[in-house]
Amino acid sequence: MGCGPRSFRCAARPVELAPGDPPRRRNASRVFFQRVPEDKTVENRLHLDVRVAPGLEGDERMSALETEANRLQTLGATRAYRVEPDKAAMTSGFITMHDPEGNEFCLD
Repeated sequence: MGCGPRSFRCAARPVELAPGDPPRRRNASRVFFQRVPEDKTVENRLHLDVRVAPGLEGDERMSALETEANRLQTLGATRAYRVEPDKAAMTSGFITMHDPEGNEFCLD
């Protein structure tokens, strides 16, 4: 998972730089590990959720996810599927994609 000049992961990582941000925040990314009840049935044992639209809901959220999905597609990612927001199913909506090496991740 290197960060060479042509690395998809580095280019895909959303980093917002604001004037006056402390240096420790400039390249900060959070990684959250979540246990799931089901067994993994394919090779990919790590699934990343990339936070793109924290605090957004509905159409505004999905628009932000679509914008990021389109940006990542220009970097070589491919779209797998989109899940619409559904309050009954307790999902706020997300887009599942694959990086250029075929690893699955979600825009959340």
